[in-house]
Amino acid sequence: MTDKSKIFRSPLFYVGDKYKLYPKISKYFPSNINRFIEPFTGGGSVFLNIKANEYLLNDIDSNVINIHNFLKEQSKNPELFFQNVFEIIQEYNLSHSYIKDIVPQTIKDKYKKTYYAKFNKEGYNKLKNDYNSGKASTVLHLYILLIFGFNRMLRFNSKGQFNLPVGNVDFNKNTQNALNDYFNLISKKNTLFSNLDFVDFFKGLTFKKNDFIYLDPPYLITFSEYNKLWNQDVENKLLDVLLYLDEEGVNFAISNVTHYKGRVNERFLEWCNDYYCYDVKSNYISYHDNSNKTFREVLVTNYQSKDLIKQSSSLKYEKV
Repeated sequence: MTDKSKIFRSPLFYVGDKYKLYPKISKYFPSNINRFIEPFTGGGSVFLNIKANEYLLNDIDSNVINIHNFLKEQSKNPELFFQNVFEIIQEYNLSHSYIKDIVPQTIKDKYKKTYYAKFNKEGYNKLKNDYNSGKASTVLHLYILLIFGFNRMLRFNSKGQFNLPVGNVDFNKNTQNALNDYFNLISKKNTLFSNLDFVDFFKGLTFKKNDFIYLDPPYLITFSEYNKLWNQDVENKLLDVLLYLDEEGVNFAISNVTHYKGRVNERFLEWCNDYYCYDVKSNYISYHDNSNKTFREVLVTNYQSKDLIKQSSSLKYEKV
């Protein structure tokens, strides 16, 4: 069961986050969930909105999990958290409209569409350099880099240095509200975060009645930053895991993109012929190509929704 009154967004604001799509996919989720299991948690907007007794949450990106665990700890004292945030923001002279708009009107007039980036660039670059040198290397510093970074991504070079440029963004009321919602929700949920490869994550699980697994893996045929470690061999491993879950009688739902800019994920299309496939109208935007292109996103389940019975359709030969 999920909370229908309001959809909460993760304060990580990830590209590819399921915040906007949650109402469209959650209607296919089981109404009674004991343990919600998510091997590709990412920003976490899905688990924030799911009602369950326990949450087993995993991501291979250690920085993502570190931020989740950090924010979970900060939920015990949000006032102190925001005090520490403000001290760093002031130290690096970053914009913070959630308290006060400090961007001069002259900059706004000159750079009408990019004035946050122009104003924050110097302080952001100093914070980035301090983080990479170890001078300011806490999880909070990394989170602030995420908030002010381009497309709010976590990207590191081969030397392990954070190397995202400044974004045209601000620490605004939306960020503050998302954080407060996160603190309120996480404090009431029985969550356990882990930082494992998805295969190792599943190896450590013993399944129980009314477990539900939602998967939002990297999309094989798109070009997002977090797709770099994903290839056909890894996707085949995932499909093998899903076959095992189905044989064990564990309910799962998986999001994926089947068509994108002339590419077709033929193997996934063949696989999902044996399950229930639902079209999802998405607004997917690639980090490398910041525009909407012709694509098709689907949600595939190994069960037929009792609340919303739909006829599954074969997608193998369909074109977009």
